Amino acid sequence: MKPLIFVCTQDAWSYLVFSHILKADGFEVELAQDAEDLISLAEEKPGAAVLLDCHADVQDAPEICRRLKNEAGTGEIPVIASIPGGGGNQHMELLKAGVAQSFVRPFDPEQLLNYLRTALRPRGEPGASVPEAESDIFSVGKLELFPRKHRVQYDGKEFPLRQLEFRLLCVLILEPCRVFARDELIQMAWPENINVEPRTVDVHIGRLRHALKKAAGKDMIRTVRSAGYALEAKGI
Repeated sequence: MKPLIFVCTQDAWSYLVFSHILKADGFEVELAQDAEDLISLAEEKPGAAVLLDCHADVQDAPEICRRLKNEAGTGEIPVIASIPGGGGNQHMELLKAGVAQSFVRPFDPEQLLNYLRTALRPRGEPGASVPEAESDIFSVGKLELFPRKHRVQYDGKEFPLRQLEFRLLCVLILEPCRVFARDELIQMAWPENINVEPRTVDVHIGRLRHALKKAAGKDMIRTVRSAGYALEAKGI
């Protein structure tokens, strides 16, 4: 029996694209337009995974994910998010809501298919997937970050990061080479309703830079004067 993937989207073109990609690789596909529709479908037939199509102008994607995780019929189904470029804040909210994996558009469809093949392979088979929390990996070169486990490693060797430095790296690794302004980093890495000065960002970026340099032997963070900071992707 073919694994069933629920594609949750209100965009017809997105559904057609995802449906073609998934069916060509041997998956069955069902369209769900919202959380209610998805929960109803899951009661009728068992789904293997949910592909949540997120858009910058739609703010309820994390709430949909939370709903799915709290429902008996969908709580154990891995949720995979397709998020727009520049949607780092949305990505952080989705992680908190329980998303298993995120792909930032545009991405190679083979990345999605490889993830599904691995995550949905029965345990005990050769190459069986690691636990879901370990499958959520973000990497740039030899640098790998595991958000759910709060772990980071370089060239296979784990090294420690404090909570705020880890959050900053979570943001920077989403879009390597992109320069994030200090205000963006404050919004995405610090808890809400906390007054943070730009100088505080500089201090924590300095600590992150030091930790990365100690682990990798090279400076991995680029400072753009009056603009912000970026994670270098070349030579890592």
